Amino acid sequence: MLEINDLTVCYDKAMILNGISLRVDEGELVSLVGPNGAGKSTTMRAVSGLVQWEKAQHRGNEGDITIKGTIEFMGHPIHRKPAHKIAEMGLILCPERRRPFKEMTVFENLRAGAYMIKDKKEAEHNLQNVYKLFPILQERSHQLSGTLSGGEQQMLAIGRSLMCNPKLLCIDEPSTGLSPIMRAEVFRKIMEIKAMGITVLLVEQEVSMVFKMTQRNYVLSSGKIIAEGSGEELLKDEVLRKTYLGM
Repeated sequence: MLEINDLTVCYDKAMILNGISLRVDEGELVSLVGPNGAGKSTTMRAVSGLVQWEKAQHRGNEGDITIKGTIEFMGHPIHRKPAHKIAEMGLILCPERRRPFKEMTVFENLRAGAYMIKDKKEAEHNLQNVYKLFPILQERSHQLSGTLSGGEQQMLAIGRSLMCNPKLLCIDEPSTGLSPIMRAEVFRKIMEIKAMGITVLLVEQEVSMVFKMTQRNYVLSSGKIIAEGSGEELLKDEVLRKTYLGM
């Protein structure tokens, strides 16, 4: 479904990604893990087309953004496509730090997530599915999203991403800033999303829980993929576990 081949991203003279390759097959839940600054979020932005947008915004400024390599989704190259075209193909990014429209209600945030859906009945159907997955969002539907707790905002961010029928949902650091109880609840919901038939690429640092959920995992460090395998396989490597996984 998703194929990244030899992807390199440089911001000015700093190499953020150095020739990484990974794949996500249809129906899988795959994680990309590693320490802070490894390049995980840059990978997600590149996949969703945001690095191309950043490159366009950067023109005329000092320095440059360089992108090399290829990204394919559903058999089609997307590494030169703008972000909105990639989203229309069904590859949706749920961004790091949730980023709700704070002055809008929960309901308005969710409807904004359905901006590509032209059929009102389909948009309403998607809304009811999100409410079924996250009942708290229905309870809070008329509440300003900026007043929600961190966990509720994360559920809103995921729910908003589900409103436009993703084929592949890329979720960036969903557990950041959450309590252990809320973190476990969010991960449980991600498993439910996979059970709905949606393929998931998950960026996380909380590997002890993530490795119990995923089919395959990639470990990223200093812009390079240094290991790939199941959670069980990766945890057998003591150096990898202590040096790169923080365990």
